[in-house]
Amino acid sequence: MSRNADVREYTAQLKKGQIQNAYRGIMAFMSGLRLVMVNKHPDDAASGLYLGYMDMTYFALTPPRLKQRNLKIAVVYLHAENRFEVWLGGGNRKVQAETIERLRHKNTGGYKLSQAEPGVDSIMEQKIVEQPDFDHAEELMEIIERKTRAFTRDMLALVDEP
Repeated sequence: MSRNADVREYTAQLKKGQIQNAYRGIMAFMSGLRLVMVNKHPDDAASGLYLGYMDMTYFALTPPRLKQRNLKIAVVYLHAENRFEVWLGGGNRKVQAETIERLRHKNTGGYKLSQAEPGVDSIMEQKIVEQPDFDHAEELMEIIERKTRAFTRDMLALVDEP
């Protein structure tokens, strides 16, 4: 398809209004989730909300022990998949690659270890909610918070191993 054809389709879809409503709803949910998690975990450093290019939206929470290693926990919404994931990420590509290499020979407890390659932003990933029910936002936030905390505990234990 040509760029003009893509823009015509984009414009036609926007005229229906559902894309804007869905996007606003997702952004409001993510902002609310970030606020809930910041309030429940005040010792963790929190990033701003990254809106993305309608591919992913995320924010990061960084417990002090991960911050010392230039690592973070990202709560990610993948738009095309309609799925929430939680990722262990690095502060930069060098930290990401070094951490992946260090973890390559460890038991990751079933978590997916990423490959250090272009376009990959995670060190470790876990799917936490597929097909989320945004109509029950408080329950969804509780599930995401609980699963993110469990993932964080596991990542702290893993990176603390000698």
